[in-house]
Amino acid sequence: MTFDAIDRKLLHLLQTDSKQTNKALAYQLNLSVTAVYERIRKLEKSGVIKNYVALIDKTKVQKDFVAFCHVKLVQHSQKYVVRFERDVNELDEVLECYHLSGDYDYLLKVLVKDMKAFRVFMVEKLTKINHIGSTHSMFMINEVKHTTEITV
Repeated sequence: MTFDAIDRKLLHLLQTDSKQTNKALAYQLNLSVTAVYERIRKLEKSGVIKNYVALIDKTKVQKDFVAFCHVKLVQHSQKYVVRFERDVNELDEVLECYHLSGDYDYLLKVLVKDMKAFRVFMVEKLTKINHIGSTHSMFMINEVKHTTEITV
């Protein structure tokens, strides 16, 4: 799909604040409300806009301990990969999971209350998943940049 300048600006505005009304967006884009509605609908139908979400401040819900866990599987067979991915999707503490090339097979972004909660997560949940050979964890000291906006 190709985007014109208005689509790009519209996507930027929606990623900045998706609760803006079509009227407010129309004003900023110098378009009619109907034109904005049609553009948004086209972006949704084509799958460019996948979903609308509320971004929660992790400190306000006492989940500001961020850990990154490298995971290495015992074997790389399809059965083990599929099973691990299914199991990790069931873990609420895991916000993101990436299948990687390199020394480790997966990178998980884990969000919990504190170090004690992280230990419980590791011992009672993650390491109970079959076929994990080893893990390596790192902890966030400071969040320098965090965005969900994709420049188009």
